[in-house]
Amino acid sequence: MRRLPVYILLDTSGSMRGEPIHSVNVGIQAMLNALKQDPYALESVHISIITFDNEAREHVPLTALENFQFTDIDVPSAGGTFMGAALELLIERVDRDVKRSTDDQKGDWRPLVFLMTDGSPSDAYAYTQAIAEIKKRPFGSIIACAAGPKAKHEHLIQLTSQVVSLDTLDSVAFSSFFKWVSASVSVGSSSAGVADTQSTLPPPPPEIQLVL
Repeated sequence: MRRLPVYILLDTSGSMRGEPIHSVNVGIQAMLNALKQDPYALESVHISIITFDNEAREHVPLTALENFQFTDIDVPSAGGTFMGAALELLIERVDRDVKRSTDDQKGDWRPLVFLMTDGSPSDAYAYTQAIAEIKKRPFGSIIACAAGPKAKHEHLIQLTSQVVSLDTLDSVAFSSFFKWVSASVSVGSSSAGVADTQSTLPPPPPEIQLVL
């Protein structure tokens, strides 16, 4: 069975403490529950969560949706936004985990990536270097979300043309974002069988603005 790998990269820098990370945890749990109701997603979706502050960590390795056990994400009391480190870890994991097509068999579908940050990269040079490596790899969609008033779009636009913004860091905005992520993943998993092309994303809810 061909898998649809989905990587979720989450900012856990100090400014995400309190309500923001609580809302993210609630939103992810709701997203997983919604995806588990979708038979296409259950067949193909595998999810990994990477968090980043002063370092990047694999919070959950790439795991089949039906076996995915989510534990709440914590935020250290202080910490930078090492987004470059997160992209480096993403590249390492994609290179290791995603099966390429060979003459004998089809590999996995092209991975979907959702990155969410409330700031801008503390490791700007590493971030730029990592983007060059990302561009060499066949990702299906990369969606970056700038959450809250301090999030900068210009760094995210270097990474992907699909940038969305959340003006607030409250639970309503986050739950809308993760509902949209689950809808996007569902579209990806149902269209994966049709053609291995850029899947068309569903329109975002009103709390989420597309940044053009």
